[in-house]
Amino acid sequence: MEQTLVLIKPDAVVNRKIAKVIGRFEDKGLKIDAMKMVWIDEELAKEHYKQHISKSFLPRLISYITQAPVVAMVISGPEAIKVVRNLVGATDPVEALPGTIRGDLALDLDSGNIIHASDSNGSAIKEIELFFSDEEIYSY
Repeated sequence: MEQTLVLIKPDAVVNRKIAKVIGRFEDKGLKIDAMKMVWIDEELAKEHYKQHISKSFLPRLISYITQAPVVAMVISGPEAIKVVRNLVGATDPVEALPGTIRGDLALDLDSGNIIHASDSNGSAIKEIELFFSDEEIYSY
């Protein structure tokens, strides 16, 4: 079984879309191995977004991800990374197809794009370690 990290971002938390997002993964047959609500501080945000360190939009990302809590989840299943990314849809909600989480629940990048999902196995491993200890992850 492959594992991936999913963050339900502040705009989805504030706008009460948590259950709708979680339901998409469960309806697909994926398993939630860990889940918790956390406030991301600036230090964790910088570590999470370190691949964007030299990009001009980094301060906006950090401000956005630290403005309210996120729901962090470890999700597993066969080819979980690919399956989750297909469910999530394009990064820009304007380009996300109907039927995807962003296509159905997000309006545009300015108001937030609802969700983060690891883009590769290497990223998933690093990101899961940022948000969860081994003791917090239940594989069943």
